[in-house]
Amino acid sequence: MHLTVAGIIVGIIIGAVIGALGRLVLPGRQNIGMLMTVVVGIIAAFVGTLIAGAIGVRHTSGIDWIQLLIQVVLAAIGVALVSGASSRRRI
Repeated sequence: MHLTVAGIIVGIIIGAVIGALGRLVLPGRQNIGMLMTVVVGIIAAFVGTLIAGAIGVRHTSGIDWIQLLIQVVLAAIGVALVSGASSRRRI
């Protein structure tokens, strides 16, 4: 596997979008910074792609809606976990 600068930048952008979407679907305010949102989004995008590939819905015609849904759900779970962990630390 060969990483390029363009690939890394695209991964960060996709992670930011997935992380932001994950935050948007959660009700209320999340006490999590933008950098952590991007990190959670990158991890959710990667794991979501692996899961979509494992269940056979990674490469479909057009937009991979099921893969995107998996990634956003994972990002929402990740944001909720990180936000909950950081709020418990401050108490």
